[in-house]
Amino acid sequence: MQAQKDAIKFAFAYTGVVVGAGFSTGQEVLQFFSSFGLWSFAGVAVAAICVLFMSRQTAKLGFRYDVVSHEVPLHKLFGKAAGTLIDYIFAFFMYGIAVIMIAGSGSAFEESFGIQPWIGSIVLLILAFFTLLLDFDKIVSVLGAVTPFLIISVLIISLVNIFNPEVAINQVNEIVDINRTPTGLWWFDAITYSGVVIGVAFSFLSIMGADADKQFIARRGAVYGAIIFLVMLLFLNTGMLAVLDEANHVALPTLVLANAIHPVFGTLFSIIIILLIYNTVVGLMYAFLARFTKPYSMKYKMLLVASLVIGYTLTFVGFVDLVNFFYPIFGYVGVLIGIALLVRWVMNKNTDKKLL
Repeated sequence: MQAQKDAIKFAFAYTGVVVGAGFSTGQEVLQFFSSFGLWSFAGVAVAAICVLFMSRQTAKLGFRYDVVSHEVPLHKLFGKAAGTLIDYIFAFFMYGIAVIMIAGSGSAFEESFGIQPWIGSIVLLILAFFTLLLDFDKIVSVLGAVTPFLIISVLIISLVNIFNPEVAINQVNEIVDINRTPTGLWWFDAITYSGVVIGVAFSFLSIMGADADKQFIARRGAVYGAIIFLVMLLFLNTGMLAVLDEANHVALPTLVLANAIHPVFGTLFSIIIILLIYNTVVGLMYAFLARFTKPYSMKYKMLLVASLVIGYTLTFVGFVDLVNFFYPIFGYVGVLIGIALLVRWVMNKNTDKKLL
């Protein structure tokens, strides 16, 4: 019974980390899925297969080698030389996604509450700073706390818009803008999106896997988390198609879904979006800091302050532009990790020596 509770806690924390980068604002789902119209459902199916497999294998890898950062897993997957190169590239993009989320918080504060973006970003940074001074178990608990509210709210805003669409499902393909997608290939962008998800999750998921008491807790927690994430992705994509015309013209399309129900619900969902962005910033920043310093040491605290300050200055580039630049490239890095996990899994099936 306790093991099941631990797996659910694991799943909620995992979901809390990836949802912030995966679809909290809706801009990600719009670009990688909904802009393909009805083909987006095939894209979600492809993403489901990739995310489920990669999440499970990442957690198992972290547990097996009892890791404290993503350095060891990458060395095990790619070898010392290539693993070191990918390690630094990965850390750079992981930090880049955290910066995107900080910029996204500014957009969320502005569109929801009329607060200047720079003020909203500072509020998020202060919250992240104090959270990152907590011990790891407390961080996991904090990250998982918002997930139940997220699940309920995503289902509500999606279902209401699905049953009361502004755009009929048979008219969706008439208004899609394929130029909003990264490559114009639905299957390739779905795989790339999976790479973004596993890229965001890889380091923190490896650490959580190592923190689990038993391998099946790590494995099951990762699978549960992936399923929760993918079900919400399916519903959100369907809801996005229902308001596609309007969603194409805003920075935070999920707020279009929420405001279509009632402005009060839009305000409540805005708070959830900000909390999810906060989750992702905390998850990514902890993984980034743990890679280069011993957690909670003086160097950890100094790097924490420096990275948050530098990250804040980079947010002035603009949220949508940052998504367009960073997400596809980071997705390719994640896909590379996914391929390595697949190769290792195949090798594991053909040897007596357990590699995962």
